[in-house]
Amino acid sequence: MPVPVPRQRAIPAVEGGQAPTVPTPPVTLPRQPTASGVQSGGGGPLTLLVIEDDPTASLGVPELTDSAGKPIRVRTARNLTEAERLLTDDVHCILLDLALPAPGAATDADELETLRHVLRLAPRHAVLALTASGDTERGAEAVRVGAQDYLFRDELDGRLLGRAVRYAVERRRADVAQRKLAESRLRAQENARLERGLLPTPLLDGSPLRFAARYRPGRSRALLGGDFYDAVRTPDGTVHAMIGDVCGHGPDEAALGVELRIAWRALTFAGLCGDELLSTLQQVLEHERADDEIFATLCTVDISPDGRRAGLCLAGHPSPLIARPGLPRALGSARAGGTPIAELLPYEDNGPALGLLPRARWPRRQVELGPTWSLMLYTDGLIEGRVGDGKQRLGQDGMVDMVRRRLTEGLRGEELIDATVNEARDLNGGDLTDDVAVVLLDRGN
Repeated sequence: MPVPVPRQRAIPAVEGGQAPTVPTPPVTLPRQPTASGVQSGGGGPLTLLVIEDDPTASLGVPELTDSAGKPIRVRTARNLTEAERLLTDDVHCILLDLALPAPGAATDADELETLRHVLRLAPRHAVLALTASGDTERGAEAVRVGAQDYLFRDELDGRLLGRAVRYAVERRRADVAQRKLAESRLRAQENARLERGLLPTPLLDGSPLRFAARYRPGRSRALLGGDFYDAVRTPDGTVHAMIGDVCGHGPDEAALGVELRIAWRALTFAGLCGDELLSTLQQVLEHERADDEIFATLCTVDISPDGRRAGLCLAGHPSPLIARPGLPRALGSARAGGTPIAELLPYEDNGPALGLLPRARWPRRQVELGPTWSLMLYTDGLIEGRVGDGKQRLGQDGMVDMVRRRLTEGLRGEELIDATVNEARDLNGGDLTDDVAVVLLDRGN
């Protein structure tokens, strides 16, 4: 609440938007931080809009200057229609006479309807309410409705007005910043809940295989990027797993990745696999993508019920890594135990990425897994990080060596994934720029 000051001599009202010249000491206002609707004079002088019907010329606005000594511009409006015309983006504060009637208001209308009208008209501006001397109740109600402060008409002087404008602009700036922060947090929470709900829940009930996965989107503060993965077990006991990557890593790519994942799950339960499945997924991508240049890579595996064999399809995607404890690379070797074997599955029959060729085909290759193994599916974000300060990339060979070393240390499952992803990040010298998804399936003895 403003502190009462002695009454001053009435000063003629401001005419035509020009600041009056009166023998009143200038009031210095500090520059205010920039905010929409309440900018400071850092890019120009401050502007005060006075909305007041003053037929008796009882209200005067003294000369005001900012911290640089520049005059603060004062505009006057006799009614709300004129005020709307003068309310441009460079207005920082509004001084409103609460006695001014609202347009078309009845005699028994809400006495603060004029203020409500101005607040609707200028939702981002600081507003000071001007009321009759001693009408504290009405002034307090004006603040409750949305004004930043109130002033008594008969106690208005340069010092009081300067301080009130300064505080009103600052408070409005803080209010706007606080509201934007709250809205940003709410949107972030809603997006987090949405994105978390879009991540898959593997359906592997009844399968002896162990499943683990990690996901790190490339875009800042997101939970979901253009990478996607899933794993399900069909009624015949076959375990199907897939991992894919939509080019780009924005929200549109994330949405398309979710659509492809859901389509893959539905088509898999419908009995499709191999070329038939990928051809149908390409049709989904072609219908759902926002641009003809968008494509997606994909890797699918279907593991037999006994866990010893798998069908592999690659659509422009890196080949999975298989790790087997102490098995020889060449069949017939007499070596037993020793260093775990980690190598890539064959990828000579790799087909094109989805969305590149209209009538492409994707051959399904049968691979032998053996009795005990770990199968790691991943996206290229894991292998495209740099190694040190140079231009060298980690690559698939570097990833294989990394996984083999971690297996030798005894890491398995989630620990193996975490160590692999973290080491790739450390080698890159910081966060990996692309999305990273890793899926690990284990079959023990």
